[in-house]
Amino acid sequence: MGKHVVIGAGSIGTNVARLLAERGRSVRIITRSGSGPEHRLIERVAADASDPSRLTELSRGAEVIYHCANPPSYTMWERLLPPLQTAVIAAAEANDAVLALTGSLYAYGPQPGGRMNEQTPMAAVGHKGRLRRRMWEQTLAANIRTVEVRGSDFIGKGANGVYSLLIEPALKKESVAWIPGHLDMPHTFTFNGGMAQALITLASEERAWGRAWHVPSPPAVTIRELARRYAAAAGRPPIKLMQIPRLVTRAAGLIVPIAREMAEMDYQWYAPFHMDATETAETFRLTATDLDTAVRNEVS
Repeated sequence: MGKHVVIGAGSIGTNVARLLAERGRSVRIITRSGSGPEHRLIERVAADASDPSRLTELSRGAEVIYHCANPPSYTMWERLLPPLQTAVIAAAEANDAVLALTGSLYAYGPQPGGRMNEQTPMAAVGHKGRLRRRMWEQTLAANIRTVEVRGSDFIGKGANGVYSLLIEPALKKESVAWIPGHLDMPHTFTFNGGMAQALITLASEERAWGRAWHVPSPPAVTIRELARRYAAAAGRPPIKLMQIPRLVTRAAGLIVPIAREMAEMDYQWYAPFHMDATETAETFRLTATDLDTAVRNEVS
């Protein structure tokens, strides 16, 4: 039985490694710092995964390579993601391993009615969405078995998102949460544990290879409703939410690079944003984790 190689120890990589280990699979998790979850079946290795030779060496005997790494800031994407993509493709090809990619909805760009399913064309106009599209097309053109699993904004323990960045600090201080988006637009959120489950399942399914699939996720909710559920799960009173005027964030983007990068993606937060995963759910019998279960997982 071959090992599984996981690149990245963020919330997705950590969940993938733990799930595999709990199922008795041997896992090697690769990060620059050598971090990752502790388990007798998980080997943590410090290495630069964007080095094709080193990654190929570390992936010897791998059945599957799970690419779960993502730079901590949008401003690093153009510099760090392309060499990492090239390296994981090279490692998968050299070792005849399946390459499972953690994907997003960025490549679709704004869609009519904000609705996206597994057949939605990639039509991004922003540079980050176009980058995601190029990397997926690069992967498809390679001589490997591959699958991309796409999710929306992550919730769940360890997720770097709406709760950890905006809601949790306000809950702890019983203060106002300032939100850079419309408070009452429905938005799909994906449980990071569900993403990990989908990655493992689809990597093992020949029917899944060669295309992208969506992670079954709970029905879209507004940020106002999501914040109410987080407060209830934390046993705290609801917090006040204030919407930052869109013009303010756009103006900041003229000066501050990260604000500019965030403004490029703000269409996701000022209009309905629905991810449909019906085809994935029906084909592979995957189900969405209940929203309140995901919320409790993150708050606990």
